Amino acid sequence: MTEASGKTPIHLWIVGFLSLLWNAIGGYDYTMTQMHNRAYIEATMGPMGMTYDQAVAFFDSFPMWADALWALGVWGSVAGSVALLLRSRHAVTAFLVSLIGAALSFSYQATLEWPPELVSSAASKFMPVVIVVLVALQLWYARRQSKAGVLR
Repeated sequence: MTEASGKTPIHLWIVGFLSLLWNAIGGYDYTMTQMHNRAYIEATMGPMGMTYDQAVAFFDSFPMWADALWALGVWGSVAGSVALLLRSRHAVTAFLVSLIGAALSFSYQATLEWPPELVSSAASKFMPVVIVVLVALQLWYARRQSKAGVLR
């Protein structure tokens, strides 16, 4: 009997649930930004000194391929978390796609001339690093669980 057919380790539920919560925040942010949700954009960008119109213009200036990389980063992680909770080996692939999408998306964003309001923001400096590190850790965890036979 393989471990994949046995009882699911409690740490998988904990990591899977926490990763889904974290990645759902990214999914919400992506969705609200792409939909130009005024209340959300004003609440998130306003404290950094950007108006709604400035924020929308900034995000709309991204080329389609950059938006696609952002989407791969966000939705790959959400899919990876769901796959992890389903004990699917596809969690590894989803987190790998997410890591590639996030890394390339943030690499593109690093070449941009950011609005002065965002340059001084701590979030704009550190969040890309935090996000890439967390996706890499989720990928590492999924690979480890796959090799251990927990994911099928």
